[in-house]
Amino acid sequence: MTSESPLDGDELQPSGREGSAGQGFLARNRRVVVALAAAVVVVAALVVAVQVLPGGGAGDANSGNVAATSSLVPGTSKTAAPASVVPTQPGVPRAGEFGAWASRTSQWLDIPLRAMNGYAQATVTLGKEQPGCHLSWITLAAIGKIASDHGRAQGNRVGENGTLAKPLGTVEVFDFYHRPVSTPGAAGPLQLSPAVWSKWQRSASGGKPDIQNIDDSALTAGRALCANGRDLATDWWNGVATLEPAPVVLHRTLATTNVYGTVGQSDQPPNPAVLTAVDFAIDQIGLPYVWGGNGTRDADPGFDCSGLTTAAYASADIKLMRTADTQFRSVAHVSEPQLGDLIFYGEPASTIHHVGIYIGNQQMIDAPQTGQAVQVHPYRKPGDDYAGAGRPTA
Repeated sequence: MTSESPLDGDELQPSGREGSAGQGFLARNRRVVVALAAAVVVVAALVVAVQVLPGGGAGDANSGNVAATSSLVPGTSKTAAPASVVPTQPGVPRAGEFGAWASRTSQWLDIPLRAMNGYAQATVTLGKEQPGCHLSWITLAAIGKIASDHGRAQGNRVGENGTLAKPLGTVEVFDFYHRPVSTPGAAGPLQLSPAVWSKWQRSASGGKPDIQNIDDSALTAGRALCANGRDLATDWWNGVATLEPAPVVLHRTLATTNVYGTVGQSDQPPNPAVLTAVDFAIDQIGLPYVWGGNGTRDADPGFDCSGLTTAAYASADIKLMRTADTQFRSVAHVSEPQLGDLIFYGEPASTIHHVGIYIGNQQMIDAPQTGQAVQVHPYRKPGDDYAGAGRPTA
């Protein structure tokens, strides 16, 4: 195994934890912080495939699938811009189809309908005013999900008028050191910072802007994302980083955008168990790789590759075998992966050494190897030892 490949796995090492509980934990975690920053893959094809509304083409998911490395460092907002690609133009649902589409999609993705309308209407407004930005509801909804669970954080909810039932202050987000990484003073359903709100605030209804209103917050977030002529089809990562630069938040938003884009473009509802497993995996992004790790919150709160997939599907009441190799040999194999499928690497005739969870758009979530964190990767790369995909069932 080499440190260069994010697809080198854990199953070839002896069974059991890497040393005693807690031994080397701080040293490993310091390496993970750097690796999470340096190894994060911001795939420009994401923007090509997911920045679409119903009626817009998804394009070829392999087109322009160029990985760009982000140099995010904790405590800073430094980023490396994603690679440029030719964007797919976002579509806009026709007025007569909007209601049925919003109702269906919000149910499939567990997005409150009132919040869904806010994201979609902000996209329509800015699509007319700044068409070169290529903003999509998928990005706004992913930001809203990670920021406040679409306004449901702390037992809250979005009212029929679009305003939260109770004012929502800062929803604290912590890294795996338990240090807060959320922006002080952030508020509302999209957790906009005081600086973003002060500069870009706008009312969707023409009245006084209200940060606690989903319509105003979504429109303000969209204006910040599209600021200074930004094209999100080529500069998505830096756009989202203007709202919240914390690496953990950015990674989770990227993964959620992939999932929303995959489900939003389908004409069939997703499997609820699959969404549960994928959502679990997204919540683990940022945790360190721990050899033999099962994600328990002790001195080594992390996963190895098959520990992550096992725990993700256990959250959906689906039992998997514990290692990548036994998972490969116990699930039904499929020719093309779909959302939630297991992605395997190794030699089928002898040993499978790595596994991840497919999240759509040629991407997966995995726990790569010692020194790295749970994160998003392209599931194929030149010279890999991809062994195929498998589909867990209850």
